[in-house]
Amino acid sequence: MKADPKSLPPLRSDAEAEEFVETADLTQYDLSGFKPMRFEIEPKAASLNMRLPAPLLDAVKAKAKARGIPYTRYVRMLLETDVAHQ
Repeated sequence: MKADPKSLPPLRSDAEAEEFVETADLTQYDLSGFKPMRFEIEPKAASLNMRLPAPLLDAVKAKAKARGIPYTRYVRMLLETDVAHQ
């Protein structure tokens, strides 16, 4: 029978986090609250300027805020997702 998962300890620095990951058995911890994270590495060399109805922009900003990301990154994510599905 599997024991109840533990909560992660507070990690106050990158060094603490790296040491924890190297030494801990992560199968003992509840990782269900984790969310996928995308890192933006590619430089942005072009820009896009567009006019939108205010309610649409407000809705986009609200969705981005709910995800905890800037709305420009959210718009870029939507565009990348749509282009990738073609």
